[in-house]
Amino acid sequence: QVQLVESGGGLVQAGGSLRLSCAASGITFSSCIIGWYRQAPGKQRELVATISSGGTTNYASSVKGRFTISRDNAKNTGYLQMSNLKPEDTAVYYCSLSRYFNNYWGQGTQVTVSS
Repeated sequence: QVQLVESGGGLVQAGGSLRLSCAASGITFSSCIIGWYRQAPGKQRELVATISSGGTTNYASSVKGRFTISRDNAKNTGYLQMSNLKPEDTAVYYCSLSRYFNNYWGQGTQVTVSS
């Protein structure tokens, strides 16, 4: 059974930083594409960043230069380092793993950025 457990969310002031973690089990982690998504109230879920099995990264323009996606295959864990946070970053953040035609999702973690 594939399980993704997200952690690291919380309340921070604008300009602060958080690191989100996504711990995976029950899957060949190193072969998966990791994606971070977020959904703010009243908005559609949007893709924030991805990292391939080979380490290639992509970012939404809204977070480029502020967020960094990474992975530690030895720990079966993905990360999203968020810096210079803005109130518009407030959302529930979700981790996803993709392998072939299968997609798996974490439970989400709340990030709230105050002015």
